[in-house]
Amino acid sequence: MSRFFSKKYQNLKAYTPGEQPRDMQYIKLNTNESPYPPSPSVLDAVAEEAGKLALYSDPECTELVREASKLFGVKPTEILMTNGSDEILNFAFMAFCDKEHPIVFPDITYGFYPVFAELNGIPYEKIPLKEDFSIDANDYIGIGKNIVIANPNAPTGLTLTLEEIEKIVASNPENIVIIDEAYVDFGAQSAVCLTKKYENLLVTQTFSKSRSMAGARLGFGIGTASLIADMQTIKYSTNPYNVNRMTMAAGAAALRENAYYMDNCKKIVKTREYTKRALEKMGFSVTDSKANFLFAKSEAVNGETLYTELKKRGVLVRHFSAERICEYNRITVGTQEQMEVFLAKTEEILSEMQ
Repeated sequence: MSRFFSKKYQNLKAYTPGEQPRDMQYIKLNTNESPYPPSPSVLDAVAEEAGKLALYSDPECTELVREASKLFGVKPTEILMTNGSDEILNFAFMAFCDKEHPIVFPDITYGFYPVFAELNGIPYEKIPLKEDFSIDANDYIGIGKNIVIANPNAPTGLTLTLEEIEKIVASNPENIVIIDEAYVDFGAQSAVCLTKKYENLLVTQTFSKSRSMAGARLGFGIGTASLIADMQTIKYSTNPYNVNRMTMAAGAAALRENAYYMDNCKKIVKTREYTKRALEKMGFSVTDSKANFLFAKSEAVNGETLYTELKKRGVLVRHFSAERICEYNRITVGTQEQMEVFLAKTEEILSEMQ
């Protein structure tokens, strides 16, 4: 830290992204990327736009927004495209939260929420998950504060029902409720339909997981036109050209081929359930994840040791050091072949622990 670093950020604890080691070839099951490639039309769209990089991208993301509005059944004025869903989340924190409007979220959830709060000087509160790591909707009903909930939650993969989400939104009419649906396509119910009914609901999604575009950085938010207009103000005050030409074209092409991606989601769900059953046969406790990852622990080996031993064997998973979850690892669901390798290496480690 230099002597010039602003004091307002000196205590900021930055988000820690999943590791991206280069020392060997790994089976990467640590950052929840899709194991399947983008559709051919996405690659063609990127190649076509690459020759136009001398020109700024469309700040309105017109074609991309039009395709999204058709797929999600909302008006173009009710969608905002951003540089990954992290940006739409940050825009929402900036637009709707301040010292008079604090925000709450679960104590175990996406690690960027407290970072955004601290970065923007927003008071926040962490509400503990239940013992089984599920979110108790009653903890958020009528709380009178802004709320952000990942559904499915990360890193647990557990979900709230649409009815529970609606109760939370309806009971906090003077506050913004953000439902972060980064993993919704793998088994949860989307709350997009509720944005037509509630003016205080913002739903965010990403192209990183189900649409095989983690490296492209594309996300979006859906809400009433007035909410979107508020965040447009933030966007045009920070980075008007926030989505580049190639990403914009890739996103529009991906939405036009939605069936391809939803078929891939079905493959991932099938592999997820297969892997869960296999881990349970080895004695693991595994949450009922509805995301593209599993959250598991074993009584035979502690979480950090399993992570370390798998890494030695060329398999990366994500380990967290927080006290409540330090015995668990989050395991991205890859292809069937990748998960067979993961399971074989895990069984090998367990045998050595005996």
